[in-house]
Amino acid sequence: MVCMVDAPREKKTAALIDPLLLDNQLCYALYAAAHRMTKSYRPFLERMGLTYPQYLVLLVLWETDGVTVSEIGRRLRLDSGTLTPVLKRLETAGLLLRNRRRSDEREVEIALTPQGAALRADATAVRESVMCQLNMSEPEVQAMRADLNALIENLSNAG
Repeated sequence: MVCMVDAPREKKTAALIDPLLLDNQLCYALYAAAHRMTKSYRPFLERMGLTYPQYLVLLVLWETDGVTVSEIGRRLRLDSGTLTPVLKRLETAGLLLRNRRRSDEREVEIALTPQGAALRADATAVRESVMCQLNMSEPEVQAMRADLNALIENLSNAG
């Protein structure tokens, strides 16, 4: 399938690029980068007693405490079936509380415990440690994040 936007450019590069080489796959580069990024966080998060998905949930809560499960799911692009076990483990660890909202009992509100809020200070060091591994400046990281967010948006709109 040829994307009409890229049709003129594709004629020039079609002879140069084998579309089925692994090294030519954007999807593989993103997969490998995501895998490596998660692996970079692992030793720091293990010291905090967290998995990477748990850390992501806490990032949302450190930004805005007392949000619903659906809001966390929207921010992390996760469905409630994936998110609920993570939330249960964080609750069992004493890092958050899950309560039905009084205004609408269908909604479950997630709030940090003092122990969960206190982990925020440790998380700053985690980010700094991973940033050192990246060997990138903050503006370079922001530019890459902007490009990835645009990619996510494009893919979300496409299908």
